[in-house]
Amino acid sequence: MTRYNEKTMTEIFVSADNIVSPIGLTTAENFLNLKQNVSGINLHPASSMSDVPFQAALFADGSFASNDQQHKYTKFENLLIASISKALSKSAVEASDKKTILIISSTKGNVNLLETEEASASLNKRISLYTSGKMVADHFHFANQPVIISNACISGILAILTGMRLIQSGQYEHAVVAGADVISKFVLSGFQSFQAVSPLPCKPFDIARDGINLGEAAGTIVLSSNKLHSNGVKVNGGSVSNDANHISGPSRTGEELSAAINKAIYASRISAKDIGFISAHGTATLFNDEMEARAISLSGLQDVPVNSLKGYYGHTLGAAGIIESIISMQSLQENLVMPTRGFENSGVSQKINVCSSLYKTTTDHFLKTASGFGGCNAAMIFSKQ
Repeated sequence: MTRYNEKTMTEIFVSADNIVSPIGLTTAENFLNLKQNVSGINLHPASSMSDVPFQAALFADGSFASNDQQHKYTKFENLLIASISKALSKSAVEASDKKTILIISSTKGNVNLLETEEASASLNKRISLYTSGKMVADHFHFANQPVIISNACISGILAILTGMRLIQSGQYEHAVVAGADVISKFVLSGFQSFQAVSPLPCKPFDIARDGINLGEAAGTIVLSSNKLHSNGVKVNGGSVSNDANHISGPSRTGEELSAAINKAIYASRISAKDIGFISAHGTATLFNDEMEARAISLSGLQDVPVNSLKGYYGHTLGAAGIIESIISMQSLQENLVMPTRGFENSGVSQKINVCSSLYKTTTDHFLKTASGFGGCNAAMIFSKQ
């Protein structure tokens, strides 16, 4: 097997980040609330969004709604703008620099407009993810056209990986990677039709797990090849794979996610024993958690502490990979691993080390995984500088 040439591999540093979620408007607020076991998931009564009560992590009514006189931006776009603004304010990276690229990750974007607007050619254009991306890019005066990543629930990790590769290609020196999704009747009813939504707070990897809770949030990570911009963490390597198994059901063996994990470890020039903890996708569905457990075990990581943050944020779709990576970067720097809220007794066939309480550790590397509809998988290694 060909070895990576360490002399020519461009290092990718994290310059700044931000999370906007129902439990905090900054990364610091989010991390503090997680340490205090605060969850954004609440029971919401039956409404125009759902015929039955449902558990979800939602912003208060009216939050991030159109607030400019022209109602130019939607809630989805306002979320992106809020998160990107806070991240850029903490970084020396300039949006107007020709060497800076904006990458936006989302699974649904403005699809909720289908519920309120008349069908038309202008609506088709308005709900396009690229339309939103261009509006957000213009708001910050980005010099380049934005890149849109929408690949089910691996979108956030894939967006970070895309930013890393674009910088390493020499086309750019910096990448602003932002992801967001909002929950609407369209989104919720889709998961309800799969009977994948739990009526109770979700329980990742638990024997009593019975489905997901949805959530809305936005996250931003600013990447740079300039070490002077670093906040102490770097993106080491990543990989994607596909099960080629089923449009909605994941692999039954976990071999394909395991392959992505192994390639991410190899690309990072470390070994499995160097990984201090795993931030899993952990949706709390029967099939996803079982597949992830199999993949983790196949990769020889069954003893490594594992967590899922879905019990705090719900499944935030296109934002999930980004906000969960940001929380894990904070964990890396503070030598803490967040617990898996809702987990009590293991309900997967393979032995894995699920964290059920706040865990102190000292490590230089963590693994982030994600999987999604269509059989897509992603894995990424983050490391202390």
